[in-house]
Amino acid sequence: MLRQRANVFCPLFLCCVLLLVACSGNTIPPTAVVSPTATQQTIVLATSTPTAQATPTPVASSTAPQHYATHMLLHGVGRPDDLVFDQQGRLLFSDFYNGTISRVNANGTVTVLYQNIAGPEGLVVLKDGTLIVAEQRSNRIISFTPGATSPTTLRALPGTPSSARCKDGVDGIALDPSNNTLIVPDSPTGEVYRMSLDGKTLTLLTTGIVRPVGAAVDAQGTIYVADECGGALWRLTAAGQKERIGGFGMLDDVVLDTRGNVLVTDLLPALHALIRINLATGKRETLASAGFIEPQGLLIDGRDNIFVSDDYANSIVEYTPS
Repeated sequence: MLRQRANVFCPLFLCCVLLLVACSGNTIPPTAVVSPTATQQTIVLATSTPTAQATPTPVASSTAPQHYATHMLLHGVGRPDDLVFDQQGRLLFSDFYNGTISRVNANGTVTVLYQNIAGPEGLVVLKDGTLIVAEQRSNRIISFTPGATSPTTLRALPGTPSSARCKDGVDGIALDPSNNTLIVPDSPTGEVYRMSLDGKTLTLLTTGIVRPVGAAVDAQGTIYVADECGGALWRLTAAGQKERIGGFGMLDDVVLDTRGNVLVTDLLPALHALIRINLATGKRETLASAGFIEPQGLLIDGRDNIFVSDDYANSIVEYTPS
């Protein structure tokens, strides 16, 4: 997430009006809103090819859900940012401002798992239960093995974070299931790396992205990277081709659904939306926008349930196909 913004609302407003006209879609109806139960806190170098225009990726023939019911999963406890499921399917969230990583329990309570982290952002859970964390203030990748109370530093990234616009440290990270490595956008430098799970190997995949943040990887190894300050989504193929999909505001996170669609959160104040993109047709649908202040983390399960965090609204909302 970009922590500081320039005062450019007038030109941005005009730009965003044009974007909203161009990007037709359906908004989730505000139905079935459920109040949460009372909560409590239990305290090597790879050469990239020149940039090309985005080429559609084939998607499955089944139709993605068009209507969702909304459920306020969490509200008023911490400032949820990035999201991930643990090995038991429970939701974990990072809290940049409080320096914590917490778990949402089945009864609606929240358990703080780790604290005193220097700006936790992206999260990845490995098969053995190890939690890997992108630490933004230090621009490094750390991990917590099961039972550990203090982190292990896996790798300090090349970039140097600063308070300059679009130069904050590392944000989102992703697991590449095709080869069991991590995709790590080095946000201050505009570079994207592949890192071994032990942190010993760091391979440059591409450069030239304004501020790469959230990342997602499909089963074939195709990588999608959200460019928060470049108004774009980038697609990096396993063959090394880099493609830009533009026309966005300020993307923060990206996930893939089971049908090959890409979902993103756009935190530009004039948009603040959850958007679905069909890569085969180019169609964009605004699935939700009402109630957001700054939508951040994004997660989807195998049943098409979508989870969106908003660290300024202090909430996590679940969208369930209806």
